[in-house]
Amino acid sequence: MSEHDHGMLGQGSGLGLPDPAELGIEDWVVSAVLWLKLGVEATGAVVIGIGMVVASVQFVRTLWSSGMRDYNPVRLTLARHLALALEFQLGADILGTAVAPSWDQIGKLAAIAVIRTALNYFLMREIREEQRAEGGGEPPRPG
Repeated sequence: MSEHDHGMLGQGSGLGLPDPAELGIEDWVVSAVLWLKLGVEATGAVVIGIGMVVASVQFVRTLWSSGMRDYNPVRLTLARHLALALEFQLGADILGTAVAPSWDQIGKLAAIAVIRTALNYFLMREIREEQRAEGGGEPPRPG
C-alpha cells in the first residue's frame, strides 16, 4: 500500500474516499449535533416559559373577573405548552444519544422516553376530557 492510499476508505473497491476521521468530519458532525441538541433543549425551555407567562396572565384575569372562577382554561393552556415542551426535550435526548451511544445512555434515554411519553399521554388525555366537558362533544381529530 502506498502512502497516498493510507487512510482511504474503499481501497479494495477503488472508491478512494478519504477517511472521515482524518478529515475531522466525525468531530464536526458530533459538534453540530450537540449544538442542535442545545438548540432543541433551549426551544423546549422557551416553550415552557411562554406557557408559564400565558397561563399566569390567564390566571390573573380569572382572579380579577367577577362571577364563577373556572381555572380549567388556565390548566389546559399550561398543559398544552408542557406537552409540546416534552416533545422538544425528548427530541434533544434522542440527539444526545445519537452521537455517543453507550448502553448506559441508551438505558437512560429509554427511561426518560417512557416517563415523558406517559406524562404526555396523560396530559393529552386530560386536555381531550376537558375539551369534551367544555364543548359537550368529541373534539375533531386531525386526519
